[in-house]
Amino acid sequence: MNRRMFLRVSAAATGGLLVSMYFDFPAAAQTPKIYPPDAFVHVRPDGTIAITVNRVELGQGVNTALPMILADEMDADWSRVVPEIAPAGDVYRDPIFGVQIVGGSFSIANSFQQYRDLGARTRAMLISAAADRWRVTPDQCRAANSVVYGPANQSATYADLADAAALLPIPEKVRLKNPSEFRLIGKPTRRLDSRAKSDGSQKFSLDLDLPGMKIALLARPPIFGGRVRSFDDKDARKIAGVADIFEIPLAKGKGTAVAVVADRFWAAKQARDRLEIDWDLSGIEHVDSDKLRARFKELAHTKGNVALARGDETAIDRIPADRRIVAEYDFPYLAHTPMEPLNITARFDGDRAETWTTSQLPTTEQQAMADALGLPAQQLKFHIGYGGGAFGRRGTLDAHLEVEVAAIAKRMRGVPVKLIWTREDDVQGGYYRPLCAHRVELGIADDGTPAAWRHVVVGQSFIIGTGTPFESALVKNGVDALVVEGTVDCRYVIPNFHVSAHHPNVNVHVFSLRSVGLTHNTFVVETLIDELAMRANADPIAYRLQLIAADAKRHRAVLELLRDKTGWRDKLPPNHASGIALSEYHVTASAVAVDVSIENDRPRIHRATVAVHCGLAVNPMTVESQFQGGLAFGVSQLMEKGAITLKDGRVEQRNFDSYTPPYIKDAPMAVDVHIVPSSEPPTAVGECPVPLIAPAVVNAIARLTGKRYRSLPLMAL
Repeated sequence: MNRRMFLRVSAAATGGLLVSMYFDFPAAAQTPKIYPPDAFVHVRPDGTIAITVNRVELGQGVNTALPMILADEMDADWSRVVPEIAPAGDVYRDPIFGVQIVGGSFSIANSFQQYRDLGARTRAMLISAAADRWRVTPDQCRAANSVVYGPANQSATYADLADAAALLPIPEKVRLKNPSEFRLIGKPTRRLDSRAKSDGSQKFSLDLDLPGMKIALLARPPIFGGRVRSFDDKDARKIAGVADIFEIPLAKGKGTAVAVVADRFWAAKQARDRLEIDWDLSGIEHVDSDKLRARFKELAHTKGNVALARGDETAIDRIPADRRIVAEYDFPYLAHTPMEPLNITARFDGDRAETWTTSQLPTTEQQAMADALGLPAQQLKFHIGYGGGAFGRRGTLDAHLEVEVAAIAKRMRGVPVKLIWTREDDVQGGYYRPLCAHRVELGIADDGTPAAWRHVVVGQSFIIGTGTPFESALVKNGVDALVVEGTVDCRYVIPNFHVSAHHPNVNVHVFSLRSVGLTHNTFVVETLIDELAMRANADPIAYRLQLIAADAKRHRAVLELLRDKTGWRDKLPPNHASGIALSEYHVTASAVAVDVSIENDRPRIHRATVAVHCGLAVNPMTVESQFQGGLAFGVSQLMEKGAITLKDGRVEQRNFDSYTPPYIKDAPMAVDVHIVPSSEPPTAVGECPVPLIAPAVVNAIARLTGKRYRSLPLMAL
């Protein structure tokens, strides 16, 4: 595995076998020094096998897929497996990145080998315990469904063997299964949490209710960076149940806010509504979306910092005007709006603290909160619960949620306090996918393929200036790789290809949204490639196959599979058209074909067929559901009210009445997902479908209307 791996095994106080594993990270990643005895596997006396998942479950299915990997190698009885989300801890760091994280759809890809190895070693210890009991060699024994079988018809359950196994030395080498031996990996498997989520018994962090717990809401500045000059809370304090009202600083010096703490949410909300606050809004930018778009459009006419330079940058200037396309695009701010509103609960006792949250970046957020409380990180117990969605929203680099609740908990010492962001709080004062503008000058060769491509991307960076390790890793030559991804790594063969970027400073909080830069870059690339295919009177799949680089085998595989699965494209009813889009997200290639008509001046998506190459699909059922949900999420970019806009620095939208998500009628009526068979290691899935749907739908609309749409969201067609 290219790094030393350590295991620690011990007998549980309650009985059974406990196994933990961590990796010897590089020094920069701060090698773990603590060995939690029950870090990953607990074979309990009743036969239950608890498998700890080192990622937060946000709906992506990781609480099933990672246990499947470990249980398969362990030969565990799947019906007895129980997943548990890990708390913050060094032992649960991503084995590649060296921090505990959910992001980039790396969960399965980065922990696949880790969980296989742990499962195999646990199985080996249990078999050795049985072999010692029966005085035979381990090679004479086999395991299946949490039972070890011996050569003379002996058998013993894992639960019976657990205490003895805990006393044995850890095997230095173990044999991992061949893919042909997998019982769980690669098989469609129902999620372990689906029943609880269906019947309402699943508890999320918002459901936490501790004895004596208070609820906190913040009155935040109406413009980012605003500060409280003064406030009058006389009427607010008249609300029954109000415990305290006070001013707190916001994270990273981003202004101040007034905290209202009460016995219940409604009391806190009523009290907050009665506050009279005099805001100091001087010296900060009052952003206007219309003016910002015009500013970005002007910037896009100038060359930015170079992100990619291939071939002759001036080649396009020598191509005749009738074989050139100049395309300008603009994209709005987008809010994440996960189903479960942001929330976090904390109790500060002076010399130690405890918090309950849903976190995508536990390592950095635990440290940020500990710093805010003035405690060493090890004195802050950081519980992580199920999250009702995130899409990037629960992992901001400034750890603002943790910093806010820390300030409140310090004031309310000894009392657990749950801080809640209402939907309005998050829509009007949250963190957004950046507003972006693009300008592409495209030159066409005699054969109809792109000969030259000069591309300028304008958009805020949420990495530059953070001072985090992400900045040094992702920013080169002043270009944020996450803003231009999907352009610089484009796999179409374009001999003269140049990309540059501007990252203006704007007084709007921004952060990554599911699929990050691909949300806008894939739209630009795929609508332009489709425009070239139409101009060449070529089938859009065949045209892309012609352009794909020879070594882009995954792209070719998904296009060929999509072609084979979309015979319906030639049999569409009148006033229907198909659209195609191709994308790559962290090695995973995927493509979609949609059947679209126009009803009441809006696109109607009758069908979507997907092909994806994600290596070995650990749980094909999860891959299918991720693409179904991801396409629906991506449709949000097309919605008529699918934009965050600002006027005089204030966000104009408040809730789902003005920032409208897709309704059932807006999502594809049917989604067929086809996975390219593969035994290669698994790659990303969760974010891959999001960038596909918008360009595919717009490409279909172009065939229906003869118009090209270069701005999102789509207004009346």
